[in-house]
Amino acid sequence: MIRPIQTRLFLACGLLGLFACSEQESDFGRPLEQRSMPVELVLMEDGRPDPAILAEEQIVHRGNGEEPETLDPHHALGVPASHILRDLFEGLTAESPGGDLIPGAALRWNISRDARTYTFYLRRDLVWSNGDPLTAEDFVYSLRRALDPETASSAARNLMPIQNAREVLAGELPVEELGTNLLDEFTMQITLTGPTPYFLGLLASPVAYPVNRKNVEQFGDQFSKNGTLVSNGAYVLQEWKPRVSIELRKNPNYREADRTIIERVFYIPTEDRSTEVKKFRAGELDWTNEVPSNQFKWLQRYYPGELVVSPWMGSYFFGFNLTQEPFIDNPSLRMALILSIDRTIITEKVTQFGEMPSYALVPPGIDGYVPFSPEYADWTQEERDHEARKLYEQAGYSEENPLRIEIRYNTSDNDKKIALAIASMWKQTLGVIVTLVNEEFRVFLQNREQKVITQVFRAGWISDYNDPYSFLELFRSGHGRNDYGYSNTTFDALLDEVGTERVRARRERLMFEAERVLMSDHVIIPVFTYVTKRLVNPRLKGWQNNVMDHHSSRYMFLLKTRKPEPPGQSQ
Repeated sequence: MIRPIQTRLFLACGLLGLFACSEQESDFGRPLEQRSMPVELVLMEDGRPDPAILAEEQIVHRGNGEEPETLDPHHALGVPASHILRDLFEGLTAESPGGDLIPGAALRWNISRDARTYTFYLRRDLVWSNGDPLTAEDFVYSLRRALDPETASSAARNLMPIQNAREVLAGELPVEELGTNLLDEFTMQITLTGPTPYFLGLLASPVAYPVNRKNVEQFGDQFSKNGTLVSNGAYVLQEWKPRVSIELRKNPNYREADRTIIERVFYIPTEDRSTEVKKFRAGELDWTNEVPSNQFKWLQRYYPGELVVSPWMGSYFFGFNLTQEPFIDNPSLRMALILSIDRTIITEKVTQFGEMPSYALVPPGIDGYVPFSPEYADWTQEERDHEARKLYEQAGYSEENPLRIEIRYNTSDNDKKIALAIASMWKQTLGVIVTLVNEEFRVFLQNREQKVITQVFRAGWISDYNDPYSFLELFRSGHGRNDYGYSNTTFDALLDEVGTERVRARRERLMFEAERVLMSDHVIIPVFTYVTKRLVNPRLKGWQNNVMDHHSSRYMFLLKTRKPEPPGQSQ
């Protein structure tokens, strides 16, 4: 049934279809056969594009979702901020266009036989964007800063594998006791509490980026603003116009500046995906962050060369606030709500881009790990609904005494449609009365973290590195991003064992058991595994699809255009 949702989607598609077919002045607004196409890609022996095929102006405009709160890499949250930080900074390790791990600021490294000590040998020609030398001391300082309680970094727990990190973050040990040691100007060691297979990948994430000590001490929490930020990546911050754009320009002091082709990058905050498509069609964007789900078929038909859909290492789910009524100590109610969602309808009728229904936390495809699958994953939806009604009654609710709850989500057309669908399913199956609450992204994150007024809220996670632990650690007791208030000593103990286990098969079994414990406690409502879906200017090359969806602008370049041949002149 779900007729209200189908009606809403029909109306939305109709309106968007009218909008999409409107006349546009840009090339992308023209019929497919009349659009300019890029010249043929020609690469030289060293893999770089032939200068003769490059556009004269190398400026890229990227849609980027919600505007970041900060560009301090040790404080920034969310995927949009990470996109920008990958252009501004570089860690000890980095990523290739295809997402493979490659040397970054560190030219090479050694790992001890017990897999606990990493020795990094930095490149000797590194400088900050202001010309100051960049040395191993900068990385030692930055890792200590990220874990300093005074920094209060919500991402600091990602660095827990480092020896004494937990005690330093808790204020029980001084930062000097962190397992980071300076051996000489260009050599440093990091000691871990136990073998951590994903550690090198973690060092390519923002929380492990270096910050310029003089810059931080001079400007305090304003160091990441316009005119003050000193960085070490391929680009520098040129201008930040709130709610308009964040402009980056090429960093002439970057170690591979001679291989960086894009001169300027504009990140455009675009929470409204329909507006983002409009900007792309008007030629104002070369790269959209996403596209509206209900325009999929239209985009497939009219923008087949621009529409890019690719698997993404992430899970979309909703969370319960376990610290407040009605979900505290009420697993039957939580399970009833989990069961009564038809994920097939959501992925086929609402999201429509190839997302896969999900019944657990960790998405499939992570380096051989097989996620936990609950028994109800093999049930029909009719069987799930039947069990959901029984559990709903056990929890004390009925048609005469319906549950009344709020679903919170950040400003997003796609998230709103998913929340509407879930609300309709709960109403139809159980009689739940739902109020939808839409909040600006910063307010939404604050309310989630405070755990005072949230009940059910949109969540999800995009992995920072290729390991299931990236998902599981979010639910450890006291974790900075544990917005659910979840605490289970068995779960925490299993994660502790994961952190010290050297045998891969045993480590995977421990993570599987941890995921089983988490899912048995009914903490989240799994919905689907992500795919990326965006429009890309066919002239923009140098990037590659990868499951992390990490795309540094330094690899990109714009080709010249060739005009379409007039009708009747093709051979």
